[in-house]
Amino acid sequence: MELFDTHCHLDVEEFDEDRNEVLAAARAGGVSELLVPAVQRATWPALIRLCAGDAGLYPALGLHPVYLSRHKPQDVAALAEQVAHTRPVAIGEIGLDWFVPDLDRETQQRLLEDQLEIAQSFGLPVVLHVRKAHDAMLNTLRRYRLNGGFCHAFNGSLVQADRYLDMGFHLGFGGMLTFERSNHLRRLAVALPLDAIVLETDAPDMTVASHQHQRNSPAYLPEVLSTLAALRGMSEEQVANQTTATARRILRV
Repeated sequence: MELFDTHCHLDVEEFDEDRNEVLAAARAGGVSELLVPAVQRATWPALIRLCAGDAGLYPALGLHPVYLSRHKPQDVAALAEQVAHTRPVAIGEIGLDWFVPDLDRETQQRLLEDQLEIAQSFGLPVVLHVRKAHDAMLNTLRRYRLNGGFCHAFNGSLVQADRYLDMGFHLGFGGMLTFERSNHLRRLAVALPLDAIVLETDAPDMTVASHQHQRNSPAYLPEVLSTLAALRGMSEEQVANQTTATARRILRV
């Protein structure tokens, strides 16, 4: 089996001491490919170098809504220039976060729209971060001609899920699925068609139940796979094959 981690921040400092070992452990567990999404302009050069050194690592470039205070007005133009030069596989991680207090919603919205225009211009899929803002996000997406993408760590309603799917987006499920208390998430994972789902870790955050309160790792993705397969009454191989094929198709890798 080959697994695709569609959301792993392997470039961040939490992995500076043992990045190669973490990646080796992930590969030993069948995680052959990883999408590494950026969160701010300062991290783009190191992220690009990391992915350039490994054929199974793919860069996504973007400006994350939670880091509004770190973004500068010229960063959007810099993103367009970097995308033209680097040709990442996606724009992300971008989005709307109405959960974190004191994050200006109008500024988030403008930043999102600016980056969606870049994605549309370059014909790239999008990696979305959405918390407490799915309806606003969906209403925004319908104004653009996009090549789909992933709604990372999806936890909305089934109706909202269907709207994302209608626009070519697929839904990321990760470590939270492994917690028995995640009833809503587990119901979603069963109700959705399998080809709507991709696997992710969001490492170093949002770890699996067996490593609660510890740093998350792409090596734990097989635990997400195992949980999803058990919930759906399918073999792990079936789920791995479909989710990996979906990720590769959306990212065109």
